[in-house]
Amino acid sequence: MTMTSSPNDIKMLDQSTPPAGFASIDELETFLSLPTQALIDDMRKLDGDIMILGASGKMGPSLARLAKNAAPEKRIVAVARYSDPAAREQLEMHGIETIACDMLARDALAKLPKIKNIIFMAGRKFGSSGDQAATWATNTLMPALVAEVFHQSRIVAFSTGCVYEFVATDSMGSNENSPLNPPGEYAQSCIGRERLLEHFSQTHQTPGILYRLNYAIDLRYGVLHDVAVKVRDGLPVDVTMGHANVIWQGDANAIALRCLLQATVPTSPINVTGPETISVRWLANEFARMMGKEVVITGEEADKVWLSNATLSNRLFGYPVVSLGQMMQWTADWVMAQMPSHNKPTHFEARDGTY
Repeated sequence: MTMTSSPNDIKMLDQSTPPAGFASIDELETFLSLPTQALIDDMRKLDGDIMILGASGKMGPSLARLAKNAAPEKRIVAVARYSDPAAREQLEMHGIETIACDMLARDALAKLPKIKNIIFMAGRKFGSSGDQAATWATNTLMPALVAEVFHQSRIVAFSTGCVYEFVATDSMGSNENSPLNPPGEYAQSCIGRERLLEHFSQTHQTPGILYRLNYAIDLRYGVLHDVAVKVRDGLPVDVTMGHANVIWQGDANAIALRCLLQATVPTSPINVTGPETISVRWLANEFARMMGKEVVITGEEADKVWLSNATLSNRLFGYPVVSLGQMMQWTADWVMAQMPSHNKPTHFEARDGTY
């Protein structure tokens, strides 16, 4: 995964030597925004510019930078409320156009430029149990408004693997045709998001993809970060939700952009995650070994958990560039160096759907 240059001097990722680690957030963000040749090729085939709705979350800024690096000739527009002005300034420094907008206000949404390609990332998970009404409004009303306003665009909409019911840990995981019967209002509201996008896609013949992600990894958050921090601090690691899937955030963002060329009418789902089914107990023990720590395990593994089968994604886009082993090493080094954290636990351990 060294950086190479194309004839147009676009820095790219290949699959040779990964960096040993990251000394700063800037180094990490720069690496997250490096495109592969496959992504650059797809962006050249894609007609129209790209607008990202909900661009100021954990994944949005790096996705916007990745899009700009992969398609420097395209207009990349990042839309969010931008409660943090610094986040907006950072995007603009990298040639990305920004627009502040409350996307629950239909009139404000309607004033946005009608751009051909939409990546819809906005959603609400954390705090869902404290204000269910806001969760449903964000996860169902907002997508409906977006689907109406941008019915002439392609829409890749972020969803979650939590829309599925629990499956056996020795299965291949839920595929795109598996039943949607999850616990908790958050996951149910995510099904509502998908159903409304599907409805408007059918009504307006809007091409789209329902992007079911399960779980993205950035060294500042994610399942690996959560487990590594507990091991570092001597806190118990609960293994009741004893297995999980993960994928490097840069890989996940690249797949989201490449999904624009795979949009269907009506919109259709795709699972996006890494190929491994990870044992949380094994993960905790490996982090303990890497960091020279003792691990404290609590609970016993349930026989059914959330797992996603990413065979379709792997067939369309290939396997992720960044391996699980590499993610683990980077995470252990980052956590042991007391580097910054988003302080947003995934709560992957939760089995009742309450966040």
